[in-house]
Amino acid sequence: MSQTRRNAAAGLVALSALALPTARAVASDAAETAQSELPDADEPATKLDTIQSPSEHMMAPVRINGQGPFNFLLDTGANISCVSRRLAERLDLKSVEQAQVHTVVGVRSRPIVRLDLLQIGSRDRRNVRAPSLPISAPEIDGVLGVDWLKGQRLTLDFKARNMEITKSRADRDEPGRVVVVPARRRNGQLTIVDADLNGKPISAIIDSGAQGTLCNRALRELVRKEEAASGGGIRQDPEMVRMETLAGESFTGESVFLPFLRLGGLRLGNVPVTYANMHVFDVWGLKDVPALVIGIDLLSQFERVALDFGRSAVRFEFV
Repeated sequence: MSQTRRNAAAGLVALSALALPTARAVASDAAETAQSELPDADEPATKLDTIQSPSEHMMAPVRINGQGPFNFLLDTGANISCVSRRLAERLDLKSVEQAQVHTVVGVRSRPIVRLDLLQIGSRDRRNVRAPSLPISAPEIDGVLGVDWLKGQRLTLDFKARNMEITKSRADRDEPGRVVVVPARRRNGQLTIVDADLNGKPISAIIDSGAQGTLCNRALRELVRKEEAASGGGIRQDPEMVRMETLAGESFTGESVFLPFLRLGGLRLGNVPVTYANMHVFDVWGLKDVPALVIGIDLLSQFERVALDFGRSAVRFEFV
């Protein structure tokens, strides 16, 4: 991966604050709306062409209150869909309350606006509450989170540049072409459980909203131990990487290479990640265990990645 790519936006993790009453209410309302307003599982698949943002994210066309389409970033690390402050002002969306919204950096109170109608292809939801965020990238009008994917399957096709939402279905490995990895659902996201670094268990979250793959302190320390055991020593002057969330929050991390990463039957070597012991690991309950946030930089190396929220599995298809 080029240094230019590593210095691009790290992306947004727009989790509602599960520990705070106001945000719990938002998360609960969003979940109830998603459950009641999503189409029946037998409805035909929704397939949409996507475009790539300058920071290499996938963006899909979304209509709000009959207007649009607007470009929404596909973010499997966000449990609630959001709109940019610019779009909220453009559509004259009124704030109905304030709530705590978490990004990788921290938590802030943000206005919540009401969307009368939110449409993605043939699917729609009404009376949606969405945080309004100061998204810095002018080409991104909002974030499409996993609140749309209760029990559904999202396929990101990086080769054909499209996305598809379908009902959940069973998958199996196809040697040399497809690897299916079990996961668990945690706060709406899918976390791969069958993963390790050189035989040491780790957790791996699939986050298509993160431009770069991140690791926490526990995983960084595990890498240091591996380096020491192999006789490679520990680099005294680590390479620092400056990154920024979509909400314009800057942070600095350390460039790290994972010597050997296994995700189910998928084996990867010398994987570049950025160590930053961010707030998001606390939110996901992964502060003290080796954990990885798999960003779009790694996901886009595959032809397709399918996240099945009904069967709690991730399907990687090779180019």
